[in-house]
Amino acid sequence: MAKYIRTLTVFYDTEISSREIPFFRGAVLKSLGDMADVLYHNHTGAHTFRYSYPLIQYKRLGGKAAITCVEEGVDIIGQFISETPETIMVGTKEMKCEIARVQPARILVQTWNKSFNYHLSRWLPLNAKNYHIYQMADSLVERLVLLEKILKANLLSMLKGLGIHLEEELLVKITELSEPFIVSNKGIKLMAFNVKFTSNLSIPNNLGIGKNTSIGFGVIQQERKKEDNNISQSE
Repeated sequence: MAKYIRTLTVFYDTEISSREIPFFRGAVLKSLGDMADVLYHNHTGAHTFRYSYPLIQYKRLGGKAAITCVEEGVDIIGQFISETPETIMVGTKEMKCEIARVQPARILVQTWNKSFNYHLSRWLPLNAKNYHIYQMADSLVERLVLLEKILKANLLSMLKGLGIHLEEELLVKITELSEPFIVSNKGIKLMAFNVKFTSNLSIPNNLGIGKNTSIGFGVIQQERKKEDNNISQSE
């Protein structure tokens, strides 16, 4: 089932490091206070969560702070834009909330009879179980096959969260894989990868897949070609 997905990315004029993204998210939530919609934080109670694909995602794009909104997230981001103060505290750093640009899009998400090229940055594919499988693999080929399976599963999970069920087979092939590198989240060290892959699925830019997508991990960006323009429309 094909579906048009609405996205909107707000690009700020302030540089931010990857480790500051969770603090950026916290600053946004603090500025909204009790008025923050659940989509801003995915908490439904003090100890309960909205276990679904995050529709507001905090990121570092082009070295600067950004927020990517998806579907219902697009409808409520105005709450922050209209209420936001001139500055917010990102950790110990004061950040000016000056919007550089806003990029809306409407993307047809479906499988095609051709492949698209994507970059995937700071991807966290490994949980405790598949980390052990990855470490025990006898060859790079075995590791690559495992990561391709996880990547496909991550994409299918994203589609499920957006209410999309594919009628055709999803094809995924990793074409370039970085050396793994260590990132930290809440004091926990995790293995991350930068990846290039091809797929027959059209995917909106700046969406996240895998673990911790709400705080800038697993960001997808497409290498666009002129002939691909028919899958998207600016709003």
